[in-house]
Amino acid sequence: MSFSLRAKINFAMLLALLILATMGWFSFKETRRRAEKDRWVSHSREILELCESLRIHFTDAGAARRAYVSEENPSEIRIFESASSAALGGFPALRKAVADNPSQEARLTELEIAMRSRLLLFKQSVELHRGTVNDKEGQEAIAVQGVNLAAHVNDQLRMFEDVERDLLQRRVSEAEASDRIATGINECLGGSVFLFLIVAVWIVNRELSRSSRAEIALEQDISARKIVERHLVQLESRFRGLLEAAPDAMVVVDHSGEIVLLNVQAENQFGYRRDELLGQKVERIIPEGFAERLLTDALRSKEDARAQQIGTGIELIARRKDGTQFPIEIMLSPIESAEGVLVTAAIRDITMRRTAREQLVQMVEELKRSNEELEQFAYVASHDLQEPLRMVASYTQLLSRRYKGKLDAEADEFIAFAADGAIRMQQLIRDLLAYSHVGKKGSDLRDTSSDEALQQALKSLQGAIAESGALITYDPLPTVVADEMQLTQLFQNLVGNAIKYQSSGVPKIHISAIRNGDQKWHFSVQDNGLGIDSENFEKIFGMFQRLHDREEFAGTGIGLAICKKIVERHGGSISVKSHLGQGSTFQFALAESRTQSLRPLEEQVSR
Repeated sequence: MSFSLRAKINFAMLLALLILATMGWFSFKETRRRAEKDRWVSHSREILELCESLRIHFTDAGAARRAYVSEENPSEIRIFESASSAALGGFPALRKAVADNPSQEARLTELEIAMRSRLLLFKQSVELHRGTVNDKEGQEAIAVQGVNLAAHVNDQLRMFEDVERDLLQRRVSEAEASDRIATGINECLGGSVFLFLIVAVWIVNRELSRSSRAEIALEQDISARKIVERHLVQLESRFRGLLEAAPDAMVVVDHSGEIVLLNVQAENQFGYRRDELLGQKVERIIPEGFAERLLTDALRSKEDARAQQIGTGIELIARRKDGTQFPIEIMLSPIESAEGVLVTAAIRDITMRRTAREQLVQMVEELKRSNEELEQFAYVASHDLQEPLRMVASYTQLLSRRYKGKLDAEADEFIAFAADGAIRMQQLIRDLLAYSHVGKKGSDLRDTSSDEALQQALKSLQGAIAESGALITYDPLPTVVADEMQLTQLFQNLVGNAIKYQSSGVPKIHISAIRNGDQKWHFSVQDNGLGIDSENFEKIFGMFQRLHDREEFAGTGIGLAICKKIVERHGGSISVKSHLGQGSTFQFALAESRTQSLRPLEEQVSR
């Protein structure tokens, strides 16, 4: 071997160690980063648990106060005082937990002020009831003020929890991304080691072959032969060092199926000492029948052998010295040498990977079952609630009509509150049923004219269009693969929202569709309405999410959630582009008609 070749080998070994060290450093940094992400996820969950405890104690205090007023049970006073103390005592821990988030600290301060005020009213109500004089007017004044304060407390607590849930979701996503990066780095690390081992084995065996020919040619030149042998010993030493540094078990097998070389990872993984495996058949650690495949693969042509690349190993069950079995992934690489064909096998224990995969499959199945049960529950519960709520609403409205003006002003107001609440609950239940129907009652997806679906939607919105004077324009719309009824509902919800959310002036709405070469039509519904802040783009598609008070705009906040579910059922996604005060553009995509996909664009959009 020449000096230049020796220098190249040394440089290759140094480069391999440098690459391994660099990837190891990145793996260490990414692992630390994942630990930090996990800590923040736990932190958000802890805050949500504290919020839930705060809600429970506040609810218990109100329940105890009502029980005492109605039953005059002295033990309820102790329960009320204990729950009030526990509710207020939870704020220091929450304040400490959100010390890193000034905006959440401000919300917590407002929540604490509101809750203290509500608990003080609870206490005043109890003291008035315990007094010798029954102050009916004072009780009624406290009751009215308490209803408003309770609603304020619940709104503040819900806003606080929504922010934390958004933080938790973002932190979970970041932790999962970090985990994927760390896993990728570790797989690249193992693959790089294996690749360098293959190259090293190839170089060593090539040099062994060259040295054998040189030994025959220089049989009488003893000094030259000793130089070659010394160089080969150095090469073998370097190769063994790299083999021992490999993170996976490495086993080298000759043409007869005997183990000729292995590293310390193989000893640890299979529970054998090195001298117990050297010279033994590979069947000791790999199931019988696979040894023949090893030899068959090794004797294939070089072109076929190259098809077995890093990361496409074979999964098998291996056997330890004590007889226990465990899953492995084995990657083979045949190498020609002076002694014949050798097979290098990189063996990785995949017990944790297989366990994680099984757990993931189980979790997916459980999540699917849970979602089905939740959908069924929402449908059944909403359906069964319709009849009793209809009775409550009817009789409350009857009370309002028959006794309005015959009782005092507060009674009229209370009856009006009850009637309004029943009506809003009916609308919530109808919307919840509509949401659950999207996945359960939909028709088959077939070629559907989106133009006709839009026309049906506009007919349903005739009253709102006439009242607002809305100007609605649209381009020629294509035929798509869709559920006609749900597509009509999708247009109706989006156009209806565009008409509703206007501050002043005439609503102007334009509907269009373009094809971007991905066999899908991309629809846009553009308006000149109030607009939406970018931080609420994801929130508005959630269940019962509202950005405005009920006094400003009626509705339950489920319309866009239904739109999202309809689009997802059609295999697409829905998004919004908007700026406050500058209108909004809602976009979604639907698959083009299968029967018209080959026709010219002008024909597909002709009216």
